Amino acid sequence: MRIVGVGCGPALLTPRAAAIVRDADEVWGSARAIELAADALRPGCPIHEIEDYRGLRDLPPGAVVLSTGDPMLSGLGYLPGEVEPGISSLQVALARLRIPWTRVSVLTAHGRDHDEAVGGAVDEVGRGRVAFLIADPAFPVGLLAAALAPLGDGIRIAVCERLGYPDERIAVGTPGTPPEPLSPLFVVLAGRF
Repeated sequence: MRIVGVGCGPALLTPRAAAIVRDADEVWGSARAIELAADALRPGCPIHEIEDYRGLRDLPPGAVVLSTGDPMLSGLGYLPGEVEPGISSLQVALARLRIPWTRVSVLTAHGRDHDEAVGGAVDEVGRGRVAFLIADPAFPVGLLAAALAPLGDGIRIAVCERLGYPDERIAVGTPGTPPEPLSPLFVVLAGRF
């Protein structure tokens, strides 16, 4: 089995990843991942929308599992098999905001305890790092802003939505005037950048 990152938005599937998808015996993925890889899918190849993620560990060797973004960034890289990286929301957000990777700490709040993620972000920003949070639709940007306010001036918060899509949106604010997400598909950066 191979796990292939399809990128975080349209046209971000790498040529090497596309070749792996084209050669697959069968393809598994979420509806969004299948849509992002649509141009690489071989006609007649069995395509399965994932309904039970637990069953993925038992797929045959010729199967390809599509992972949105990069499989190793809160994706399906935990599955057994060879991993082909993809262009992640982290890569796109840092490029758009011109923030060097070496300044960033990655945290996930997707399907996790939001209070813990906020605390981790505050700790990282307090150490001079830029916190990158993989958010879920319910992530409270206002709670993060309130927790960052005591750290002083110069802190910014960026909400990066639908990265790579034609309607991509990046809104930057401060703890006093934080940006609010308009889409359920977003990541957050916080720090002095």
